[in-house]
Amino acid sequence: MADFVDTTVKDIDHRLRELKEEIGKLEAARSALTGERAEQSRPARATRSTRSASRGTRTATQRRRPGRPRGRRGGNTRAGQALELVRSQPGITIPRLAAAMKIQPNYLYRVMPSLEKDGSIKRNGQGWFPAGS
Repeated sequence: MADFVDTTVKDIDHRLRELKEEIGKLEAARSALTGERAEQSRPARATRSTRSASRGTRTATQRRRPGRPRGRRGGNTRAGQALELVRSQPGITIPRLAAAMKIQPNYLYRVMPSLEKDGSIKRNGQGWFPAGS
């Protein structure tokens, strides 16, 4: 009889874990569709005393180098790389830019218009040119 109870409890625990995972997936899907965060069934955040027990792990903000700002990187961004390629190869197309940068072109379809809006480059047909030319 004890084996039956132990087995049943393990089965229930296993099923509860599966259901919690499913709830997480469904909440994430709902959040993505509505743009809202689903907080009702999320566990409460750990209090300071609870967190102090797990101080061995570091968060991303603690791993940052001192003096380095948060957020975007400096000079060597994809937009900067694309701008340099446009300057060195006027009339270059997005597929060729992507091949030269070894990235997917869909990223550049978002970056290039923002560079054009900033006045750094201009578009003529399919090609991109430095703004000064």
